[in-house]
Amino acid sequence: MEIRPLLMCFALCVVYGSSKPTEKKERVHHDMPLSSKEHNDAENFDYDHGAFLGEETAKSFDDLTPEESKDRLGKIVDKIDDNQDGFVTETELKVWIKKAQKKYIYDNVERQWKDFDMNNNGVFKNWMRIICALLDDPEPDDGYNYKQMMTRDERRFKMADRNEDHIADKEEFTAFLHPEEYEHMKEIVVLETIEDIDKNGDGFIDLDEYIGDMYNHEDEMDEPEWVATEREQFSEFRDKNKDGKMDKEETMDWILPSDYDHAEAEAKHLFYESDANKDGKLTKEEILNKYDLFVGSQATDFGEALVRHDEF
Repeated sequence: MEIRPLLMCFALCVVYGSSKPTEKKERVHHDMPLSSKEHNDAENFDYDHGAFLGEETAKSFDDLTPEESKDRLGKIVDKIDDNQDGFVTETELKVWIKKAQKKYIYDNVERQWKDFDMNNNGVFKNWMRIICALLDDPEPDDGYNYKQMMTRDERRFKMADRNEDHIADKEEFTAFLHPEEYEHMKEIVVLETIEDIDKNGDGFIDLDEYIGDMYNHEDEMDEPEWVATEREQFSEFRDKNKDGKMDKEETMDWILPSDYDHAEAEAKHLFYESDANKDGKLTKEEILNKYDLFVGSQATDFGEALVRHDEF
């Protein structure tokens, strides 16, 4: 395995490449809706099935009998019950839905984990050895500043390494690769964004830097309409204290907005429909009694786990 290609897939710089001049570049992290279907249980459970399974894989459940669905869903309920107390709480269901919703992230982590935890002794130590080998080359011929990259990534790792043992377990590795998904990593996402955009080094993002990050201007080309709209957005909404620039808090509000929590709303809906005795927790029996609502819920691998029999 070659060292530099391995490092480049691990180095976490935002690279925009050769975007078209009129193409808007997006830095804002949004949670996607769980389904494009209308949520109307009076007519059908299409939204819930799409939310839990993904709209394509939801179709695969047409081949499952009710008995088969109940049997396999029962096994999934055991997985949702994180503390194994025999009940599923709203929080446990929400966590499970979010995990399934972010399945693509965990797949990505799994692929990288296999590459970097070569000796099963901690991801970061292996990566540090690769970096140090590169730093022995005073003039790398690929145009990358590995010393700067190491400083930036080491800072990110220290924030991800919550137990401070200098070794990344899989959860810490996930936080390192996808910091926008973790509350305790949001500060580093904001800091790295400011560093990327702040060209004059004052620690803030002014209007020119904000627009310059989104729009590749070319001479003798009319500015697209969306650029004017973004100028207004900056002045009216982004720059809350009207000092002509965005600080850390304003940058966080921009790139990590407090979106509507689709997973929480769906968990509340499922509880309302399934909690027969209204005690604020679900038994396996209550969930299976509503199997047609839960059928292969996001508690599964977007439906595939129920079909394949390999629940997580």
